[in-house]
Amino acid sequence: MRDAQSLAAQPSPATPATQTEERVQRSLFGEILDWMLVPLLLLWPISIAITYVVAKSIANQPFDQALDDSVTVLSQQVSEVNGKVITRLTTPSRDFLRADDVDNVYYLITGPHGEYIDGDRDMHVPAAEDEPAHQGKVKFWDSSLHGSDVRIAYTYVDLRSAIDAGRAADKQERPRVALVQVGETLEKRARLANEIIKGVILPQFLILPIALALIWFALSRGLSPLSELQQRIRARRPDDLSPIDSGQVPEEISPLVRSLNDMLSRLSLSIQTQKRFIADAAHQMKTPLAGMRMQSELALRQTSQHDIHRSLEQLAKSSESATRLVNQLLSLARAENQSQESAPFVEADLSEFARAVVQDWVEASFSQRIDFGFEQADRPLPVLCNPLMLRELLGNLIDNALHYTPVEGRVTVRVRDDAAAGLAILEVEDTGPGIPPAERDHVFQRFYRILDSGRGGSGLGLAIVREIAQQHDAQVTISYNPRSSEPELPGSLFRVAFRLLEKPALDINSDFHYRP
Repeated sequence: MRDAQSLAAQPSPATPATQTEERVQRSLFGEILDWMLVPLLLLWPISIAITYVVAKSIANQPFDQALDDSVTVLSQQVSEVNGKVITRLTTPSRDFLRADDVDNVYYLITGPHGEYIDGDRDMHVPAAEDEPAHQGKVKFWDSSLHGSDVRIAYTYVDLRSAIDAGRAADKQERPRVALVQVGETLEKRARLANEIIKGVILPQFLILPIALALIWFALSRGLSPLSELQQRIRARRPDDLSPIDSGQVPEEISPLVRSLNDMLSRLSLSIQTQKRFIADAAHQMKTPLAGMRMQSELALRQTSQHDIHRSLEQLAKSSESATRLVNQLLSLARAENQSQESAPFVEADLSEFARAVVQDWVEASFSQRIDFGFEQADRPLPVLCNPLMLRELLGNLIDNALHYTPVEGRVTVRVRDDAAAGLAILEVEDTGPGIPPAERDHVFQRFYRILDSGRGGSGLGLAIVREIAQQHDAQVTISYNPRSSEPELPGSLFRVAFRLLEKPALDINSDFHYRP
């Protein structure tokens, strides 16, 4: 069995690559570091892009305000005299308007019909349909001039007097407006935006390595309790299964420590059980082995054929007892180590299964001159079971019944259903001495035998029954045999209740008895 488990643990040559990758051990430190650094490194360029957009917006505000002031001042210098649009700009005013160390500043004034009044003739004009909506208001738009991008502020100046404006309004005439535009190139804006970006981003280049170093230090510091816990566990003696002190670990690691303590507790209990089992088994083996040795030594000293034959008979009985004990020890070990993973449970008809097992014990009942019977259920009773273990359970119950039933007694195996409770019932009854109520909880313990029973045995059969029943989620109960007619031999009734898998009813009643 150990060899099979070792082979199962080795990777198969046909194992897919994905399964091989899943077995690669991953670093908790690296995992946390990845989840912290990857978002940080992804958000950093996004932060730079957002900073650039915000910086451009901030840089545009003061320059737009300066353009607004310039176009407002310039519009105040435009008027109409004798039907002709004129400007009152002096040469110093024009020079001041265009004076700039970095940007080139341009302006253009056009009349009501788009005719040129003053300024740079190459400047573009906004769409004509916007004229009525923006009289007296300053608007902005982006254009290009002389191969450079420019930002232009413009407004429409009403050339009419107040009286003329009122008359035109009554007649719903189109107003006479002049278009005033002031534009500048974007060098200063770009320079200011770059200065803002440098002021924000350059510190980030210094802060980012510091942040990474702090993250590395914080992770190392935060995971240090795991390293300390690892050292404490490694420093333990191999036989030290005492609980780990959870008071010296952080709260997040406490569930792990509690799980380890639970595992250590179960492991300690398992080791204690195994030690007790080995000690009890060794103690039980001493008796038949000592008897075999004594009978063999006695046979060697005998000269009479009759005495030698008698010693050999006793030796055979001791050998049979030892063989029975060893077989039951192996059965108990197999029952305790069995699991649904190693031997999957399958669906089986409890009635047909019990019939097959009963037939294997007919010869033993003949040799002991016991009336051995079987009563089958009136319909199939499907249950989920491990066939090998279930055969072991029923075999031990039958063996126990035959062992304690006197000659000419009766042993009956019965299968029936409890439809109300959804159970399939397996019963084994005998006409032996019975088990007193005070002893019924103890007979399932290993190597336990009732005193003054007058029968030998290993005391393992019912322990095997209980272990297998627990694996099948079944309940085992003991009572006196209600069909026994002799007060001195009240008999025993062992009842094992399994969960029933419902199937259509079918009459398969076939009861029979094997009589010697």
